[in-house]
Amino acid sequence: MTASFTRRGATTKSRMAPVGAIAVAGALLLTGCGDQTDKATGGTRTNTAPLFNLLPQEIQSAGVIKVGSDINYPPVEFKKDGKVIGIDPDLADALGKVLGVKFEFNNGTFDTLLSGLRSKRYDIAMSAMTDNKGRQEGVDPDTGKKAGEGVDFVDYFTAGVSIYTKKGDTKGIETWDDLCGKKIVVQRGTVSHDLAKAESKKCVQKKKGKISVEAFGNDTEAQTRLRGGGAVAGSSDFPVAAYAVKTSGGGKDFQLVGEQVEAAPYGIAVAKKNTQLRDALKQALALIIANGEYDKIIAKWGVQDGAVTKAIINGGK
Repeated sequence: MTASFTRRGATTKSRMAPVGAIAVAGALLLTGCGDQTDKATGGTRTNTAPLFNLLPQEIQSAGVIKVGSDINYPPVEFKKDGKVIGIDPDLADALGKVLGVKFEFNNGTFDTLLSGLRSKRYDIAMSAMTDNKGRQEGVDPDTGKKAGEGVDFVDYFTAGVSIYTKKGDTKGIETWDDLCGKKIVVQRGTVSHDLAKAESKKCVQKKKGKISVEAFGNDTEAQTRLRGGGAVAGSSDFPVAAYAVKTSGGGKDFQLVGEQVEAAPYGIAVAKKNTQLRDALKQALALIIANGEYDKIIAKWGVQDGAVTKAIINGGK
């Protein structure tokens, strides 16, 4: 079965901000526009963004939030004509307007973003990163053991994992079970990578042959490998897989198969100790949801099915 670009059970109704959210937004505006006096100098700040004074002092002074991101994951974040564009950069711009600072995207491989956050190379990581308990607690997905300090997430989108194949050559693949004894390509360190390894173990238990998993530094490399016949399927987050199917080779290279699975939230990762920044981001997300900017951005990229209706911290399981 060939999957559609719309998640099962998706509604066509527009997402309207509830009355309560609008009331909260009004309260946030009043709070954010409160005392703009610089207590250190006795002067008045020139930044009048509604939520500026919720930010940590060092970020207020810098005027910038440094973002770690794997900028090769269209349509979530990618470069076009030298400019970083996509769902995440657009949402970051909207958040920056209500916070009164710029979000500066810095490119890095996905599997190094959390270590970069821990070393303070970045203030946040925003890169289609799935919020789950393992990342919250700093647990290695392969060993199940503590591997480092966990992070907190401000959840801003929901997506599942999809499988795609060469167009017209599905090899009968519709589910992960159909991949037993076959080869799949994924991006290293992603939920698709973790899922492929877990499903391979199930295949071995069923005596169907393991899934051969080839992992790459970015999703584009994985797609190139599949396009060249180096595997029978690829897997990535639904928005990314759907975008590749729509655009690669003018829509002639790939097709989605089966249904997306493991739906979970994307989160903006923040260091555990940086609760002030985490809470400021949550308030900013709540405000752009309430004022409609969030829905405009989600609609622009055609991913309304993954939209959230409220800001949540650590909603991943």
